[in-house]
Amino acid sequence: MKPTLVVLAAGMGSRYGGLKQIDGLGPNGETIMDYSIYDAVEAGFGKVVFVIRKDFEEDFRKTIVSKYEKHLPIEVVFQDLNDLPEGYSAPEDRTKPWGTNHAVMMAEEKICEPFAVINADDFYGRESYEILANFLQEVKDEKSRYAMVGYRVGNTLSEGGSVARGVCEMDEDDYLTGVVERTAIQRNDKGEICFTDEEGKTVVLNEMTPVSMNMWGFTPDYFEHSKKAFCAFLDAHMHEPKSEFYIPTVVNDLIHEGKATCKVLDTPSKWFGVTYATDRPGVVAKFKELHDKGLYPDNLLNH
Repeated sequence: MKPTLVVLAAGMGSRYGGLKQIDGLGPNGETIMDYSIYDAVEAGFGKVVFVIRKDFEEDFRKTIVSKYEKHLPIEVVFQDLNDLPEGYSAPEDRTKPWGTNHAVMMAEEKICEPFAVINADDFYGRESYEILANFLQEVKDEKSRYAMVGYRVGNTLSEGGSVARGVCEMDEDDYLTGVVERTAIQRNDKGEICFTDEEGKTVVLNEMTPVSMNMWGFTPDYFEHSKKAFCAFLDAHMHEPKSEFYIPTVVNDLIHEGKATCKVLDTPSKWFGVTYATDRPGVVAKFKELHDKGLYPDNLLNH
């Protein structure tokens, strides 16, 4: 059974200033998602599940889904603020979505095989899909063996400004022991990658330091773990208007409780994306370069 790709596409991209998930950035109008799906299928993924918001379903189906439904199995599910466990209801003043792990949970009814999770607006690189697909094939008959593709921080920076990254902590066997969110990571005047810690000190990161770009691999039992964790999250944070239920938080807790392991899979791929509107010209140029080198065909669908 081939693994499934879950694409998180419910966010609007407030910093970018538009619906970047369906912005044509490739030389033939390809979206970042088009490249993600192409790379995933080439790597051996067999189905795609999109998690979107109901209010842009029409545009999304017209722009994205219509291209693929004749080529591979496609499912669309919706992340909704009011989609909560029995006995819970969203506070009236809540407008913010419940976060990335809540989005993943929306795909449960469409999945019974190992699956990967990615962001719609990140370019992850072909090697990353191959590495993750191989892992998911290895664990297809197991439970609670998860993976995260660890990007080398030097391959994930934005020319448009500083970035936030989940810096990975691992044991000697490359199993994740924790993810620490660091903000305002950028190169200084010396070219070093650095951030400011809680005490106001500048910390320099090695170029090879693994960071999370929200590219995960799970077996289906992850949904059951998530449901329990979500109820605990709601009990503690439901009335905090900006609180969100994130994937790294769930994975961290499962690791610390001894309920799961998460292998960090090193990738040489270079990440890029459109965090800021000023990133767009650079991303357009990178896609053109990839096509010019023959790494992608002119028509991603008919190759």
